[in-house]
Amino acid sequence: MSISKKEALLHSAKELFGEYGYADTTFKKISERAGVALGLLTHHYGNKEKLFLAAGIDVLEQFLGVLREASARGKNGYESVVNFCTAYLDFSIDKTSNWLVLVRCSPYSDMKTKTDRDLMYEKFNQVPRELEAQLRRGIEDGSIRQLPVHETAQVIISMLVGANRTRLLTPYAPPNLYEEAIRFISRSIAP
Repeated sequence: MSISKKEALLHSAKELFGEYGYADTTFKKISERAGVALGLLTHHYGNKEKLFLAAGIDVLEQFLGVLREASARGKNGYESVVNFCTAYLDFSIDKTSNWLVLVRCSPYSDMKTKTDRDLMYEKFNQVPRELEAQLRRGIEDGSIRQLPVHETAQVIISMLVGANRTRLLTPYAPPNLYEEAIRFISRSIAP
């Protein structure tokens, strides 16, 4: 299946933002990798920030879809939370996910306009809200003990972010870090 030049540019941008970060990714590198004229990049995306926003939102939309599918497979709230956390960590090491766009580049600090930051913030906020829904479900069905939902979701997300950054960006992550993180989360919410 052939992709459009615009899709090729977005695909190359996601790869390069993940490899080099926002600052070291140039329009020239993106157009060369995509095999598309530099002028088309400007035509389709305008500037680097708009391209980064498109790349980040594309990765986030895929990520949210994976999290929702994983949560939906749970027979109860507890299973849904564990599935969510496992899917989160699995997505982060999937070579085809372009996850590093979101890890190597700060979608908050690299966004210059408030509108773009707000859009990215709102998209990111869907991740803990999805987790909160599964925590509520588990409390209601009795598969999760009584917990403050918002705070628990924030702690779990923080743990997932920390485990992810430790595994991907540091040399000292133990080989079973993700499995231990899931076990820890599972124990912390069990009734």
